[in-house]
Amino acid sequence: MDQEILTNLYVFMLAAFIGFEVIRRVSPLLHTPLMSLTNALDAIAIVGAIILAGEGKSTLAIVLGTIAIVAAMTNVVGGFVITDRMLRMFKSSGPQKQGHP
Repeated sequence: MDQEILTNLYVFMLAAFIGFEVIRRVSPLLHTPLMSLTNALDAIAIVGAIILAGEGKSTLAIVLGTIAIVAAMTNVVGGFVITDRMLRMFKSSGPQKQGHP
């Protein structure tokens, strides 16, 4: 195997392990802000995947770019749905009090 591929694979595995460990230890109070952060990071991944798929250098690049776009978009939409659902839990369902003018 090419040395560059091995280096890239090593960095990917290390980043996946560290990311898993960091997220696993996050307090439940921080899940909503963390979800917002991951949505922002996935937006960056979507832009990169669109560039990769749009260049059309090879069929493999197009297929992998398309898969990356679908996966990241699924994560972004799911993140917004979960965040909206969590924020609705904090809204009161009773009548709103009117303030004094």
